[in-house]
Amino acid sequence: MPKRRHLSRAVFAAVTATVLGVAGCDAVGGNSPAPSGSDAPSARPSPKPTPTWDRSPASVAAVGDSITTGFDACAVLSDCPEVSWATGSSPQVDSLAVRLLGKANAAGRSWNHAVTGARMTDVAGQMARAVAHRPELVTVMAGANDACRDTPDAMTSVADFRTQFEDAMGTLREALPKTQVYVASVPNLMRLWEQGRTSPVGRQVWKLGICPSMLGDAESVTAAANQRRETVQARVEAYNKVLEEVCAKDRRCRFDDGAVYEFRFGGTQLSQWDWFHPSVNGQARLAEIAYRTVTN
Repeated sequence: MPKRRHLSRAVFAAVTATVLGVAGCDAVGGNSPAPSGSDAPSARPSPKPTPTWDRSPASVAAVGDSITTGFDACAVLSDCPEVSWATGSSPQVDSLAVRLLGKANAAGRSWNHAVTGARMTDVAGQMARAVAHRPELVTVMAGANDACRDTPDAMTSVADFRTQFEDAMGTLREALPKTQVYVASVPNLMRLWEQGRTSPVGRQVWKLGICPSMLGDAESVTAAANQRRETVQARVEAYNKVLEEVCAKDRRCRFDDGAVYEFRFGGTQLSQWDWFHPSVNGQARLAEIAYRTVTN
């Protein structure tokens, strides 16, 4: 009888060890399938989220002012859209549209609705025309004309500038919630004065009324003249802050982080006719900045 009890205990111990061993494998995630309805994580990987920003948009529309129309880049007092930094076809510029789409596709998949002399208040209307094409990317460059008024007192207020830019973005978003936006900063107008004031040609052309709030009495360095220029410069910087802040609220908007404002336009990059608008070379530099911002 004692031997039988010892045998029974041995068999019981072996069976118990086997059962616990099997249960242990399941507990540590072995190869056995989890019971149906369990909370065990699935082995199937989660789908990757779609990136918010597409570095390769298939179409481009541009809105803004005379910089985007290529004004004074090819001939005096004339638009030259073929050298526009945004949508131009000139190989000398290699515009943003050409860089993104290729020359053949850019010809049929890019549109320029910028207007020489436009201010931010005009951009909402341009945006309405742009959305008709359903572009995947819209470029915005406006604000220089808001600062370039007859006097500093006539400049667009910062509050109005903000409202007008928000209205333009609202016009886009109401029609195309997923279209991306590239926003260029307003150029450094003080830098343009510093470059052109030593040019006899530049000073003479400026007398015709180009950005008088900054460029009027170009040779004067009196306290009053310097204060006038500083006031205009401060307004430009405030505009750029608005562009940055409004753009930051939109997941599909990219501001250039002040790259256009900080670019040191020199004689080569400025129009030989007015020492204010970008030359063909200057347009190419703007295209580089935009492409870098869009594709990074």
